[in-house]
Amino acid sequence: MSRVVFSTFATKSSFSLLLFPQSHFKTSFRVCRMASDSSSSSSSSSPAPSPSSAIDFLTLCHSLKSTKRAGWVKRDVAGPESIADHMYRMGLMALISSDTPGVNRDKCIKMAIVHDIAEAIVGDITPSDGVPKEEKSRMEKEALDHMCKLLGGGPRAEEIHALWMEYEENSTPEAKVVKDFDKIEMILQALEYETEQNRDLEEFFESTAGKFQTDLGKAWASEIASRRKKQE
Repeated sequence: MSRVVFSTFATKSSFSLLLFPQSHFKTSFRVCRMASDSSSSSSSSSPAPSPSSAIDFLTLCHSLKSTKRAGWVKRDVAGPESIADHMYRMGLMALISSDTPGVNRDKCIKMAIVHDIAEAIVGDITPSDGVPKEEKSRMEKEALDHMCKLLGGGPRAEEIHALWMEYEENSTPEAKVVKDFDKIEMILQALEYETEQNRDLEEFFESTAGKFQTDLGKAWASEIASRRKKQE
């Protein structure tokens, strides 16, 4: 396992301790600041977060824009995409996808927007970091809980929490579609980096082979593979 350090962040009434990989500490330390009493004073029954809670939450989410996706960084890709870049294009994928019986497309768009939101605190943890899957899930769940409290609780926070958990558990047709979009976005980005930077990123394509769960995901993956083959 990679070296680790401890970082604390505070909620209104208690402190939570998260275990962060060393490589993610710099970002996490910057964004995991104490939420003020005013930012967590909204009633759980309020229809929307207070202006203070909303801006605190959005400020925390800034790190999604500034944190580069670790897989590309570790392979020295020039100008790698951020976590927010990745989620944004996944949102577009859900927006333009064809209607599928039993799948709520609007829900897929929302799920794509929030599926990696906990990385605003824990960073982009990859298998090479040596963090067990169960520990990674625990860290991200604790980070998500903190972010929902920062947002002031209520329906908006509950919706984000439910969408994230649904994706994490791969428990619905929408989650399966968005899981496929996650892989699709990665291999499409890999193809673009190969084309732009004359690189071989075969490992990213191999890591998704045979793992698509939906007909839509399989069709889009096939199209990307066909375009890649033409460039050989």
